[in-house]
Amino acid sequence: MPHLYAMSDMHGEMEAFEHSMAVVDLSDPESKLIFCGDYMPPPDGDFTMIREIMRLQDEHPGQVVALMGNHEYRFVEEHRFINYEDDPAFQWMKKLPFYYETPTQIFVHAGIDEEAGDLWKWGTSEEDMCEMFPWNEGKFLKDVIAGHTGTYNMAQDESFHDVYWDGASHYYLDDTTHKSGQIPVLKYDTKHQRYTAFSFDSDGNAEEYEPEPPRR
Repeated sequence: MPHLYAMSDMHGEMEAFEHSMAVVDLSDPESKLIFCGDYMPPPDGDFTMIREIMRLQDEHPGQVVALMGNHEYRFVEEHRFINYEDDPAFQWMKKLPFYYETPTQIFVHAGIDEEAGDLWKWGTSEEDMCEMFPWNEGKFLKDVIAGHTGTYNMAQDESFHDVYWDGASHYYLDDTTHKSGQIPVLKYDTKHQRYTAFSFDSDGNAEEYEPEPPRR
């Protein structure tokens, strides 16, 4: 049964990344893994995780999608003519797409201009797709899956670092890996059209749960 998996804002946290990858099953050739950007640890310039994602793309052709995040976007802009032109990882970064679309979903790093409606592709600049703030909530034409922002902001709970669902069309992947030590994973069952998510404890043990709308 095919599934879609998404994670974002890994920021070079390789141990947490390994824990998250352990729940990803790409044995079905129709399953996909979408990375929603921000792969390097600050200060940017460490390509370790990028090279691992490149390896995964080679290992699973057509199943692993990597999107542009604001860290990649800024790094490319600032180093376009400096020392990196012969580095395959830098060339890979330059070619990253800004969104990935399915019939029912839009995966993006930060967000889209939802006021543009079905013209969102043309109404949203590449910079906004990477850096849009604040986040959107409410009903949209498709589900929007994004990262970029700490989900504790949306949940209004400093201890919250899981996937946040607004109860309508938005699923946000937490960007505070450096604080939480985990990279949440969103999973979508394409047959039953059902979302679940994974959180991880300090030992990397996974717990699968259904995101719940906020109670306010």
